[in-house]
Amino acid sequence: MPSLRTYRVFISHAWSYTEEYDRMVKLLQAVPNFSWSNYSVPKADPVDAKSATRLGQALKHQMGPAQIIVILAGMYVNHSDWVAFEMDYARECQKPVIGVYPWGSQRAPKAVDDLAAEMVGWNGSSVADAIRRHAL
Repeated sequence: MPSLRTYRVFISHAWSYTEEYDRMVKLLQAVPNFSWSNYSVPKADPVDAKSATRLGQALKHQMGPAQIIVILAGMYVNHSDWVAFEMDYARECQKPVIGVYPWGSQRAPKAVDDLAAEMVGWNGSSVADAIRRHAL
């Protein structure tokens, strides 16, 4: 069997919804024959930034090597300045974006829907397949 490609993935999420992020990480880890490296900034392992400017720089540093950005597209996205920052940076760098509908929903914030190369449901295999199709 050929060796697997390892995808470099940044999962954009709001820390106030960290349980969704944790569930997505577990879903992706459970997908058979899918290898990925996590470039996200989880609440449990924050970057060392003491100002908004330094946090922005740190997020860009984390996102830089990622081949794809996955956005957990809950309605909180409309109210998170940092998720908006990450979306703007993905657009600026022309990184492909996969939007993930909230569990049990087929609606996402318009900003995510407009930016995403593809929107998928809350399913590890669906997200992994979209990553395979769109990662740089």
